[in-house]
Amino acid sequence: MEKKAQQNFLWIALLLLGTIWILARHNRIVPYHSTDGLIFGTMYRITYQYDGDLSGEIKDELRRFDGSLSPFNDTATITRINRNEDIVPDTLFTNVFKRSMEISKETNGAFDITVAPLVNAWGFGFKKGMFPDSLQVDSLLEITGYTKVTLSVDNKVVKQDERIMLSCSAIAKGYAVDVIANLLAKKGVGSFMIDIGGEIVARGTNPQKRPWRIGINKPVDDSLSINQELQMVLNITDVGIATSGNYRNFYHKNGKKYAHTIDPRTGYPVQHNILSATVIAKDCMTADAYATAFMVMGLEEAERFVNAHPDIDACFIYTDEKGNPGVYSTKGMEKWISD
Repeated sequence: MEKKAQQNFLWIALLLLGTIWILARHNRIVPYHSTDGLIFGTMYRITYQYDGDLSGEIKDELRRFDGSLSPFNDTATITRINRNEDIVPDTLFTNVFKRSMEISKETNGAFDITVAPLVNAWGFGFKKGMFPDSLQVDSLLEITGYTKVTLSVDNKVVKQDERIMLSCSAIAKGYAVDVIANLLAKKGVGSFMIDIGGEIVARGTNPQKRPWRIGINKPVDDSLSINQELQMVLNITDVGIATSGNYRNFYHKNGKKYAHTIDPRTGYPVQHNILSATVIAKDCMTADAYATAFMVMGLEEAERFVNAHPDIDACFIYTDEKGNPGVYSTKGMEKWISD
């Protein structure tokens, strides 16, 4: 009897220890980690809750992305296509290309990945103080337009003119955020925030178990990025968010202010009164592209567009005819704004 009692006690003790171990593991706080660095000439910072370090896998994925869509990478897929090399693009490139074509059509060309030659011409003009004249702009418009490039049945890029150049700078960062978000989700990470140059995807909660807080800068002329005053703070989760603005990228000549955003339809810098456009969408690639498109459209056209597309939320900071600041937000946007 004594031996049997000892065995029963041993089993009870093991069961108790097992229960304590399960409860302790269940109640253990999973730590948050952060990793940061450079990609596409901008900073990234990624914060995630996980029982382990994923920084190596994150950097591997970003390197893969850099090898596809970075304009600063001489061997990247997009660079080789711009050199008219005969290559079959990778999946990252084709995903961005196809989504770009969709958004270009939806926005009537306000978003266009063939705008690169115009951007380069005006960009060099900003640096040298000599803008392209109307003849040069007209010439560049001949090789601008999303309808002039397609993907063949074997997924190769087909250009109507070999001088056409592609630039995914207004959508690639957003897609890179989505790619990392997919990586973390596959790892079972439920809470994270990915920020690549201000394009963001947030999931779950922050370390304080609250929605992630995102600040939107007040758009004042600030080419040196010194001013960090916030226009508003957003509490977001389970969405992608992107902001585009002209208030830090402009040039003055002969008393006139030129924005860095080029309208692909006219070939000239936009002269609208939107200072910044913030877009919230189901993914960051979409938010990134729309934010750029809205800067091209101007306030009235952008308002009509967002009101016809309830799947996105947007906030436009602008100046009125008298130069006074104003804010337009969709009804859906209001639920994200912090009190």
